Amino acid sequence: MKKVITYGTFDLLHIGHIRILERAKQLGDHLTVAVSTDEFNASKGKKAYYSFEHRKAILEAIKYVDEVIPEATWDQKIENIVHLNIDVFVMGDDWEGKFDYLKEYCEVLYLPRTEYISTTTIKNDLGRNNI
Repeated sequence: MKKVITYGTFDLLHIGHIRILERAKQLGDHLTVAVSTDEFNASKGKKAYYSFEHRKAILEAIKYVDEVIPEATWDQKIENIVHLNIDVFVMGDDWEGKFDYLKEYCEVLYLPRTEYISTTTIKNDLGRNNI
């Protein structure tokens, strides 16, 4: 069985999230999604609208996702890849090159993001009531 993993906050779920999950799932038989915990987001100076538990539950309901695990630190990726027997690590191409160090453990792919949509844009639009 070929296993794939991706990481993210996955707040305010949108079509870009769905597309990357769908494409990641097409690369293997099992997709694990590591979701940033609220504490990890705070350490990065970020705050999600939805709590970790809500984001986890939403992702678990998506047909492309086989397993959801917490992402609590930047450094857990190697441990996850080794312990979960991951074959392919996937991120959006806005992270291009940042995780190349993982290539000694598995294949690393950066997938194109969906144009014209991001959680940041949605939050900014909602803040300006441009909906």
